[in-house]
Amino acid sequence: MDFELSEEQKMVIEEAKKFAEKKLAPAAAEFDEKQEVNLAALKELGKLGYLGMTVPEEYGGAALGTVPYVGAMIEFSKADAGTAVGLSVQNSLVNDPLVLFGTEEQKKKFLPKLASGEWLGCFSLTEAGAGSDPGSVRATAVRDGDHFILNGTKNFTTNGSFADVIIGFFSTDREKGSKGISAFLIHKDTPGFAVGKHENKLGIRSSSTTEMVFTDCRIPAGNLLGQENKGLNVALATLDGGRLGIAAQAVGIAEAALDESVRYSKERTQFGKTLSEFQGLQFMLADMAVDVEVAKTMLYRAAWMKEAKKRYTKEAAIAKLFASEMSHRVCHKALQIHGGYGFMKEYKVERLYRDQRITEIYEGTSEIHRLVIARSLLSD
Repeated sequence: MDFELSEEQKMVIEEAKKFAEKKLAPAAAEFDEKQEVNLAALKELGKLGYLGMTVPEEYGGAALGTVPYVGAMIEFSKADAGTAVGLSVQNSLVNDPLVLFGTEEQKKKFLPKLASGEWLGCFSLTEAGAGSDPGSVRATAVRDGDHFILNGTKNFTTNGSFADVIIGFFSTDREKGSKGISAFLIHKDTPGFAVGKHENKLGIRSSSTTEMVFTDCRIPAGNLLGQENKGLNVALATLDGGRLGIAAQAVGIAEAALDESVRYSKERTQFGKTLSEFQGLQFMLADMAVDVEVAKTMLYRAAWMKEAKKRYTKEAAIAKLFASEMSHRVCHKALQIHGGYGFMKEYKVERLYRDQRITEIYEGTSEIHRLVIARSLLSD
C-alpha cells in the first residue's frame, strides 16, 4: 500500500497552497464581511486549470485526477472555505455529471468553457419541500415537441447568482415520484429563468446561495442530461463525488483551526506561562491533530477509489460524515483555546467556526450519510 503522492500531485497541491495563501487568505475576512463572492479568484483558478481538474484533456480539462483535487480543496478551504466551495461545485457537481452522463455534443459544448472558467456552473436540486428527499421535487418539465417547458423554484443553490450553466432537476412524471425526475442543462440567458432570493447565511458567506426561479422556461430536448426519468441516478452518482469535495472542505477548515490554535497557544500567556506549556491544552491539541489526520486518510482513500473507478458510495459517505463532524469538534476546541478572543471577528477561528457548520448539512446531512452507510452494510 503506497501512501506517497506523485511529484505531479505534490506540485498541484503546493501550487494550490501558494495561491490560497497569496490570493485568498488576505481577502477572506473582507469577502466574508461583505457577503461577496471572490469571482476574480474563481476566474483566475479557471485559467490555472483548477476548475477542470478531473475533466479529460480532450474536453479542455487538466485531467489531474481526484486525489490532487481533494488535496487542492483542503488548501483552498484553509484560506477561504466560501471560495473553495465554489470550486468544489464546479468540479464535482457540474463537470462530473457532464463527463459521466453527457452526450458527446454536450461534452464538447459545455466542458471546455467550464474547465477554463469562461463559464461557471451550479447544481440545482433542493426545493423548499425537497431536501433530503429528492423524490418530493415539485418543479416540473413538460415535453412540448422537441422542447421541455420548465416551471418551479429551487432553493439553496450554491453559485446560483453568477452561474452561466445550471444543472437542474425537474419532475417529468410526477406519478413515478423519484423515478420520474430528469436532469437538464440550462443556460442563464434562457427566457423565463431568474435568480431569486439571495440567502443571508451563518457561514461560507463569500459563496453565493440563491433561489432559482423557472417560469415557462423553454429549452431544447437536447439539453436533457442522461435519460428521461433517470435524473435521480444522475444526482446520486454526482453527489458521491460532491461529498469528497465537502469532506476536503471540512478537513481544510479543521486544519486551519488547528494551525491557529497551535500558533495562539505559543503566544498567549497566563499565570506566567504560555498556554502551550499547560498539559491540558497539549492534550486538546493532540486530539485535534489525531482527528484531522484520520479524516484526511479516509478522504484520500475514497478519492483514490473514485480515481480507480471503484464503487465508493459508502466510502464517500464515511469520509464526509467523519470529516464534517470531526471539523465541528476541532473548531469547537479551537475557539475554546482562544477563549474570549475566539469569539471576536478579528480572529480567524470565529469565521472557521461558522464556516464549518454547513459541512454537516449540505451534500447530504450527517443523518442521511448514516443511512447510506447502514444500507450498504445491511445490503452486503
